[in-house]
Amino acid sequence: MKTALAAARIDRAIIVVRDVRVILDADLAMMYEVSTRELVQAVKRNADRFPKDFMLRLTREEITILRSQSVISRSGHGGRRTAPYAFTEQGVAMLSSVLRSRRAVTVNIEIMRAFVRLRQVLYPTVALARRLDRLEAKCDTRFRVVFEAIRELMAPPPAPRKRIGFRV
Repeated sequence: MKTALAAARIDRAIIVVRDVRVILDADLAMMYEVSTRELVQAVKRNADRFPKDFMLRLTREEITILRSQSVISRSGHGGRRTAPYAFTEQGVAMLSSVLRSRRAVTVNIEIMRAFVRLRQVLYPTVALARRLDRLEAKCDTRFRVVFEAIRELMAPPPAPRKRIGFRV
């Protein structure tokens, strides 16, 4: 797995579910070059290694939301018929010991690096928000508009909407 390609692929696979960054079982299986079924079986055989904070099972509502974002294929179109598992950073780290392959170790190293990159990108925004809160507390209400504009600029951009219909 080439590092630049792996990094981009892994970065796209990390999603947020229940305010936690996770990677879906199907994405992990593709990276590990095993079937999703094999990955899930290995996890079930070692269930004691995957507490609730390492892995979660998606609800119907979460599946519907992810399908609308084209993250999960529809079951009527050859997709899966069971709810996917989503693995947290710690769950992904545990997978390498469960799968016991050289590929799993290599992929896990790249995934851990992706989670670290994500934290490094998000940390300055969090630190800036804290500093902005302290500054706002010191200033009078005349600067409220300025602070609101800064917070608006700091907010993540809205998710792009999928266009429906013909393009002209």
